[in-house]
Amino acid sequence: MAKKSIEARQRKREAMVAKFAEKRAALKAAGDYQGLDQLPKNASPVRLKNRCQLTGRPKGYMRYFGLSRVMFRDMALAGKIPGITKASW
Repeated sequence: MAKKSIEARQRKREAMVAKFAEKRAALKAAGDYQGLDQLPKNASPVRLKNRCQLTGRPKGYMRYFGLSRVMFRDMALAGKIPGITKASW
């Protein structure tokens, strides 16, 4: 599990990205790069990190499922992900 402070920081960044999304798009379309510099750093979507929804693990993230590889494997073996079975041939 990721530290609660790191998860909170990520949620704060997500909120800030959503808040400034329209303003960023308008400034970008106008080519006003000095105006973009005035926005907070965390308003940039590049600063977001994909994290597991259950544990907050940043590495081994599977975008399609929104889970880390560890949680994906546990849930798949427990039969909690529909349509996913362990391969055997």
